[in-house]
Amino acid sequence: MKILIAAAGSYGDVAPYTGVGARLRDAGHEVALATHDAYAPLVSAAGLEFRPLPADPRTARPAAGSAEPERPASAGGNRDLMRRAAAFIRQLGGGLAEAAREDTELLLLSTTTAPLGRHLAEARDIPCLDLPLVPSAPTGDFAPVISGGRSLGRWGNRAAGRLSLRVIDRLYADATRDLRTRLDLPPATAHAVRRRTEAAGPPVLHGFSEVLIPRPADWRAGLDIVGNWWPWHSPDAQLPPAIRDFLAAGPPPVFIGFGSMASGEGERLSSLAVRALRRAKVRGILQSGWANLSADTTGPDPRTPHLLTPDILTIGEVPHALLYPHMSAVVHHCGAGTAAAGLRAGVPTVPLPVAADQPFWAARLAALGAATAPIPFKDLAADNAVTRLADALTQATTDPALAERATHAARRLAREDGAGAVTKAVDRMAGRALR
Repeated sequence: MKILIAAAGSYGDVAPYTGVGARLRDAGHEVALATHDAYAPLVSAAGLEFRPLPADPRTARPAAGSAEPERPASAGGNRDLMRRAAAFIRQLGGGLAEAAREDTELLLLSTTTAPLGRHLAEARDIPCLDLPLVPSAPTGDFAPVISGGRSLGRWGNRAAGRLSLRVIDRLYADATRDLRTRLDLPPATAHAVRRRTEAAGPPVLHGFSEVLIPRPADWRAGLDIVGNWWPWHSPDAQLPPAIRDFLAAGPPPVFIGFGSMASGEGERLSSLAVRALRRAKVRGILQSGWANLSADTTGPDPRTPHLLTPDILTIGEVPHALLYPHMSAVVHHCGAGTAAAGLRAGVPTVPLPVAADQPFWAARLAALGAATAPIPFKDLAADNAVTRLADALTQATTDPALAERATHAARRLAREDGAGAVTKAVDRMAGRALR
């Protein structure tokens, strides 16, 4: 089949689909991945066709004609974040219509693109398959992932889940109206299209593991958890020489990074990380990320590995699958993919959740016993932040129970084949299309 995967957002929202796409390509399908220009090299390296989607995930742009300056997407409160998310989504709609060429035979849709892709599937009369990285269907087992991970009781969890879907409908309201007009479809609200889709009961494959989220018993048939989809990287890829030399020079270090979070706060967070590492008497690797972390803010380009002292290294983008197994612990924001990568490596986590679904995954890791108690990102501004982080680093690198549970989780993850489950589902859909 000629397949289009559509994924939008940060690195963690896009990279897992390169692994899925490569697996489908190996199975004989023609696969294109539509996403932002920043990820074009990632897509091409995986052997997939790149198709561009508009909107910059690093900067939430104000509405056209507004005099408001652009700000990092992490700036502002929840209301501001929702408004900017709606503007981001509205830009995506037109780009997705352009990316889905007339010969497309199947749409594979991420959490962000699924509410838009359904209109394309309707207009082109082609099948689509939702491949979310987070659970969204209401359940009594847990509250919505954006609620912070605290249970509201079975009734409250389900009610909050239904409410969260209505909030998402509002986010996609303008984009839905624009896209349906562009595709010459009859008017319909995002809410109406979602309810129509739910009533049809299509299969949905979730790209995370039951190690962290056992499948809720009250989910309908067809909502399946298949295991993580790992970002593609070359089978012969190796760590850069500077990192290999650093690893060989002493005991396993601690990784610290915030991924696509905390833009503009690199100087404060870098200072905090260095002081905590030194207080805990452990070596460290700082990954620059969108926060631009660096152990030496006046030194070389943080994307180039360099040393401030023999015990702290600053690096740029490196596949977690290559780096994390060499760590004694990993400290990060707890995005879904990063949280799973730490478990896959079998090393304890120190969660520093920032926003969105991150507190949910942080709580899951802690409940599994593979992480220290989460330290909310806002608490890193407190006077005792260095002490709290240093204590967590000490616990993560010395508590044998944390290491044992992380190792056990890694063994379970190694038995899963999330990309293989997607390939089998697509092959079944291809078979039906041929009949």
